[in-house]
Amino acid sequence: MLKLAEKVSLVTGATSGIGRGIAEYFAALGSHVVVHGRDRRDWSDGLETVRRVKAAGPQAEYFDGDLTSEPVCRALVAFAVERFGGLDILVNNAGDTGRGDLERIPVARWDAIMAVNLRAPFILIQASVPHMKARGGGSIVNIGSVLAYVGEQKLGAYSVSKGGLMTLTRNAASLLNQYRIRVNQINVGWTLTEGERRVKREQEGKNDDWIEQAIATRPFGRLLAPLDIAYAAAYFASGESECVTGSVLDLEQYPPGAVPNS
Repeated sequence: MLKLAEKVSLVTGATSGIGRGIAEYFAALGSHVVVHGRDRRDWSDGLETVRRVKAAGPQAEYFDGDLTSEPVCRALVAFAVERFGGLDILVNNAGDTGRGDLERIPVARWDAIMAVNLRAPFILIQASVPHMKARGGGSIVNIGSVLAYVGEQKLGAYSVSKGGLMTLTRNAASLLNQYRIRVNQINVGWTLTEGERRVKREQEGKNDDWIEQAIATRPFGRLLAPLDIAYAAAYFASGESECVTGSVLDLEQYPPGAVPNS
C-alpha cells in the first residue's frame, strides 16, 4: 500500500471536488495536509475538508487566498512550512474553468484563467523548491486536463493554460531532478464534481439531465470520480514512484484521439 506517513502536503483548490478527494486520500495515507481555498467564500467548505482530514488522523490547516496574487502564493507555501516544519508534496489542483472561445473571450478573462491555471503553479513551485531541497527532495503533482491537447472550442483559454502546464511540468522536472524533486502531471478526463455541476448549471444553463447523457457516452458506465484522481496523485506523491519524473498521465476512459465530442 502507498504510504505518505508524516509527509507534509499542500493541496490547492481543496475545498471540494478533486482537491478535497486528494486531501482526504493523502490524509488516509498518513500525510499532514494544508488545505487551500479562496476569497473567504470557500471558508466553510475548507474547514469541512480540514475536519475530514483530521478525522483520518493527521493534522490539517486551512489557508484562504486568491492565487492570482503572487504574495498570496508565496505566503501559502510559507504558511505550510511554518505550521508543519517543512514541505514534501505540492499538488497544484486549483483551476479556473471559465468558458470562452478564442474569438470572443475578453483579454482580462484570458489573463485571469492563465493566472490561476499556469502562473500560480509556477510561483508555487518556485516558492516550494528551497523547502523541498532542505528535506532532501519532494514531489510536485500538477493537475491538468485531457483538453490540453486541443480542447473544446468553448474552453479555449482553459485548454491553452493546461497545455502550458504540461510544458512547465516537463521543464521543471528536467531542472529539479538534481535535487531529487520530482514533477509529474495528471491530465484528467470528465470528472463528476460539485464544480462541474455548478458550471453546467450556471454557465451552460443545464439541469442534471446532462449527467445521464454524459454517462451514456462513457465505456465504463460512469464519469470519473475525485478518488480516481486521488489514487494517481498518491502514486506520484509517494516513494513508490521515486524514479518517475516529467511524466504526464492521461486519466481518461478513451485512448488518445478517440474521445467523442461532448
